[in-house]
Amino acid sequence: MVLRLSQLFLRTLREDPVDAEVASHKLLVRAGYIRRAAPGIYTWLPLGLSVLRKVEEIVRQEMAAIGAQEVHFPALLPREPYEATNRWTEYGEGLFRLQDRKGADYLLAPTHEEMFTLLVKDLYSSYKDLPLSIYQIQNKYRDEARPRAGLLRGREFIMKDSYSFDVDDAGLDASYAAHRAAYLKIFERLGLEVIPVAATAGAMGGSKSEEFLFPTEIGEDTFVRSAGGYYANVEAVTTVVPADIDFSNAPAAEVLDTPDTPTIETLVNAANQLAPRSEADGGAWSAADTLKNVVLAVTLPTGERQIVVIGVPGDRAVDLKRVEANIGAFLPIAGEIQLEAANEEDLKKLPWLVKGYIGPGLSLAEPVLGLEGSSKLLFLVDPRVVSGTAWVTGANQDGKHVFGLVAGRDFTWDGVIESTEVRAGDEAPDGSGPLETARGIEMGHIFQLGRKYAEALDLKVLDQNGKQVVVTMGSYGVGVTRAVAALAEANHDDRGLVWPRTVAPADVHVVAVGRGDEIFEAAEKLSAELQDAGLDVIYDDRPKVSPGVKFGDAELLGVPTILAVGRGLVDGVVEIKDRRSGDAENVSVDKAVDYVVNAVRGR
Repeated sequence: MVLRLSQLFLRTLREDPVDAEVASHKLLVRAGYIRRAAPGIYTWLPLGLSVLRKVEEIVRQEMAAIGAQEVHFPALLPREPYEATNRWTEYGEGLFRLQDRKGADYLLAPTHEEMFTLLVKDLYSSYKDLPLSIYQIQNKYRDEARPRAGLLRGREFIMKDSYSFDVDDAGLDASYAAHRAAYLKIFERLGLEVIPVAATAGAMGGSKSEEFLFPTEIGEDTFVRSAGGYYANVEAVTTVVPADIDFSNAPAAEVLDTPDTPTIETLVNAANQLAPRSEADGGAWSAADTLKNVVLAVTLPTGERQIVVIGVPGDRAVDLKRVEANIGAFLPIAGEIQLEAANEEDLKKLPWLVKGYIGPGLSLAEPVLGLEGSSKLLFLVDPRVVSGTAWVTGANQDGKHVFGLVAGRDFTWDGVIESTEVRAGDEAPDGSGPLETARGIEMGHIFQLGRKYAEALDLKVLDQNGKQVVVTMGSYGVGVTRAVAALAEANHDDRGLVWPRTVAPADVHVVAVGRGDEIFEAAEKLSAELQDAGLDVIYDDRPKVSPGVKFGDAELLGVPTILAVGRGLVDGVVEIKDRRSGDAENVSVDKAVDYVVNAVRGR
């Protein structure tokens, strides 16, 4: 196929769009691959669609290779299936909800677990029908509060989601492993460096879960890795828990006046003045000796606002994403929540919480520190708060702190939660060495869903003994439009895009440079011969466009090989340039097609 720029629906831009923050957003718009239709919503233009379809085809091929079959659901779905799994409510404000003219509720699907489950329930009833893996490539919709970074975080996006259905957990393990291997092959073929990392299941539910992250500084996900091979999203990292300490000989806790010490820094300074320690007793007080009690407000999908207090070492900041990933174990709900620091209005309703001087004991029926009504609050602690550890912390009185408050002796807690920041240098939970942190873009996510959706929607089959059993499921997603953005992030320079051959909109970009008819005739002939050789060609046949603009557009569009027909034609040569390396070579006209074909085919 030859795409002629004189006819192609394309306008390139010289300036970056004003709302673009990252390279992929800037270049995909400037090069005419996408156009903004609304915040977080984009129109795909011909060249963009070409790249998108090639990504989709790679995904389809690898899904077919593991025996998965393609289906296609509507994006507009009825409320009832999502009501059955509680996700009509649990998705909160992230769900696009609408009504038809009769007042019936619908949604624009953010994901399709319910529909896949009901489809299999409708058609299959025996263990002989399983295992089964089916998938779709479909538009998804999520009402992002702050869509950003072009295709990387939008309100409408294309995703491949597949689901496996098995009779037992052994079958689920096999389906999960097959999808995991397929994902690694997909990203290898796309030329994307992607790292599988342990992850939390979140609102999806289920047990085992992994994310496939593309490492980049612009990524919204933070993950960790160790030299020994541990990889995990920070939300899934578990703390190396210290051993309990014998507190039988620990001195009694003591409340001291510490006026004007509402922060950890001022508290540490006061502690070193009021109760200095010898080296034998641990040396100077530091933030790590303090217990910071952080008050958070959790807004549930129902709209209810619940206050939670988390006790963490004073040298650690609370990571709200880690709290959000793990707080579900302590709340009687599932689904998407909003999490933030408690505000002044929240604190006014809890007068026993003295800002800057909050201490533990907030969940006890008879609080150690005498706080009436405090049993209303959920009190959780960091895993480092183990029995026998002694802390300097708030005394729940203005201007007072308690020294030597011993965990397990002087206060207890409702639960232990992974909630603090993960730092470079922290020990990997598997003992594989210190951790380093990095950022990445989530390209795919796989879950062992188990029986959550099958139970909610009554998906059962008859087993070998004629007994009904609940089917166990896996869920596997790949961000297709996000893959296009990630490829642009990974493959560009200061002149424009540099597509890998596997997804480029064409194999070669032919540029006719000059005014003579013989130049355009030669370029036309070469384009036809390249097409006959089985290559996709973009031909810049625009007659009144300067060489600078043509070469600028060629580099911006990012086709891997650029063939320029110009002044060298009088000597019987054309220039063939590798877009990625920048290497250029003069090749005789009669050998140019073979040269390009060999370059495209890697010979």
